[in-house]
Amino acid sequence: MRNKLLTILAWLALAISPAITGRAANEFVPGIVWKDTGGNPINAHGGGMLMHDGVYYWYGEFKTGRTYLPDCNKSWGGTRVDLTGISCYSSTNLTDWKNEGIVLAAVPGDQTNDLYPGNVLERPKVVYNAATRQFVLWMHVDSANYAAARYGVAVSDRPAGPFKYLGSFRPDAGVWPLNVTAEDKQPSATNILARDFAAGQMARDMTVFVDDDGQAYLFYSSEENPTMHVSLLTDDYRHTTGKYARIFIGRSMEAPTVFKHGGKYYLIASACTAWAPNAARSAVAENIFGPWKELGNPCTGPDAINTFHAQSTYVLPLPGQPDRFIFMADRWKQWNLPDSRYLWLPLEFSAEGKPVLPWRERWSLAASGAR
Repeated sequence: MRNKLLTILAWLALAISPAITGRAANEFVPGIVWKDTGGNPINAHGGGMLMHDGVYYWYGEFKTGRTYLPDCNKSWGGTRVDLTGISCYSSTNLTDWKNEGIVLAAVPGDQTNDLYPGNVLERPKVVYNAATRQFVLWMHVDSANYAAARYGVAVSDRPAGPFKYLGSFRPDAGVWPLNVTAEDKQPSATNILARDFAAGQMARDMTVFVDDDGQAYLFYSSEENPTMHVSLLTDDYRHTTGKYARIFIGRSMEAPTVFKHGGKYYLIASACTAWAPNAARSAVAENIFGPWKELGNPCTGPDAINTFHAQSTYVLPLPGQPDRFIFMADRWKQWNLPDSRYLWLPLEFSAEGKPVLPWRERWSLAASGAR
């Protein structure tokens, strides 16, 4: 009788284990502590995804140490942790992740270096250049007060690094955008586009998108964030070409994600409300340089008004499945940034062709719907 009771208890423990551990095998549960194969919480915030030779690589901001509020950011609550570096995790199934370590590390002791711990490093995105056979890492690098507004670029011969840092710059110096007007070129106290013409445009939250023809584009918040830019990259993906356009003028959007579906370009981003979540925005375009048409908030279900307490970071197309995408987002914890969580959801499309992000308590790639 005792052995039978122990057997029943063991089966019960297995049955309820997902509720205790937070996640069953091959299952996504938004907002839980997601652990790697070594049993440690995954530390890859504001990240991006790359698939290469059948392996997924997840790159993100490695956040550790004390969360603090610099005096220069008190007006908007810009808490931060010291820059540590960019982490990388690998997986073959998108649910079980191996820690590949820090692929680009901070540089202590040199305050002039972009990667000095007191500076800012955000939104890392890696793309593979088939012509050069190099992996190219783009990131937002900045001063503690976000005044530098530059991009950093690094390269590696391996997806799991280490990456060699090449330096930083502001995009498209000395070039006017494709959709510039005579008024845009007139210097004034409020015309940031004209003010930054010679030095290059301000560059903050960003993503990199590689099109079907191999051309790559940089999407980034610019002009103190009210306007977004999209820039064509050089053939080696290391720099911008000077061909760019202003999009979502005056709309104050950040955290852009870009993907393609049915021959059209789609974007999901957020408003600019610092660490506080807000309603996601979506848009579509026939041409990557625009015009872009806004489609509204793609989220549906409880807390859709604040993107389920999260902010977009990447949309992953599933290889060989043209109609399936995963929406990746961060649930930021303003006063404990290392404990910020991840929210992944299936991205669907309505009959009208609009992207839809339905809330799911639990879901898997093999089976749709909430559990």
